[in-house]
Amino acid sequence: MTLKRISVLDQSPIHDGKGEASGLYDTLELAKMCDELGYHRYWCAEHHATPGYASSCPEMMAAHVACATKNIRAGTGGVMLTHYSPFKIAETFRMLEALHPGRIDLGIGRAPGGGQLAHHALASPRDVISHEYYPQQSAELIGYLQGTMPENHPFSDLRVEPNDGGSPDVWMLGSSGGSSELAGQLGAGFALALFIGTHERNRSIIDAYEQVFRPVAGMDKPQALIAVAAITADSKEEAEYIAASHVYWKVQAFRLGQRDPLHTPEQALDLKKKLSPDNQAYFDETMKTYLLGTADECLTEMEVLADDLGVEEVMVVNVTYGFEPRKRTYRDLAASFI
Repeated sequence: MTLKRISVLDQSPIHDGKGEASGLYDTLELAKMCDELGYHRYWCAEHHATPGYASSCPEMMAAHVACATKNIRAGTGGVMLTHYSPFKIAETFRMLEALHPGRIDLGIGRAPGGGQLAHHALASPRDVISHEYYPQQSAELIGYLQGTMPENHPFSDLRVEPNDGGSPDVWMLGSSGGSSELAGQLGAGFALALFIGTHERNRSIIDAYEQVFRPVAGMDKPQALIAVAAITADSKEEAEYIAASHVYWKVQAFRLGQRDPLHTPEQALDLKKKLSPDNQAYFDETMKTYLLGTADECLTEMEVLADDLGVEEVMVVNVTYGFEPRKRTYRDLAASFI
């Protein structure tokens, strides 16, 4: 299977020690550039009370991306559904689809997108919604969008407005096989996030999704993509240096429970020396999950991963301290691929 499309996942990092709002404007600048370069999709992520990342409302960022661009598909990667009402999300994305026909993707996920305090604050004054309800919420969301709510459902008579503008494509996000079969059963696309975690992922995840896929209006066959972290530079060593900022952020967040703004690469590598041996090993293990090197080297690795996992599309996430190295990656990849 040949790699046919490359896309963008934007976590709206805050670059160069600037103010937090700057990350939102950098997202729009990058989206315009990637639209002109010919990328296929541009998805915005959701993070709550997370220093270093600017966007807590991906649906708002997707709307602005769609307004600022002409051809690229705008969407979310993703809306963290356990925080919200499926009916409200259906309304929001029906409106976006009506305003930007054929260009909207609704990516959903079950992760909190932040710490537990933010998770509880988003639910207040009610209790948080348990992850066990995610399949039910997902089914309701797609039922609202497709007009296929079961007759015995208490909200089956509700109509999502506007009801004459079509529905966005729905995608489910996962970092392992946990959501792949659910995505297939509900007729959604499936995005496998290889940039999350260091565990092994293989073809069986995509195969399971495709085997149980049920067509729905607008998505009559299974669609799957993989999302990878990649940084291009003149050499692998230079790319590793640039990547150190994000890798150290991950060590802080996932091993130490701290979410701080991004450090410069030099600071990150210095701070790495002060980590425990176990956390230094986690730093190195995480670095190995990135695609690093020249654009041609990174694209070769993307093609191998796409073939191994049986997909035709790769989505690139790129978090760097400086904005210029980040823009360079997307320019380099486009020049080599598109």
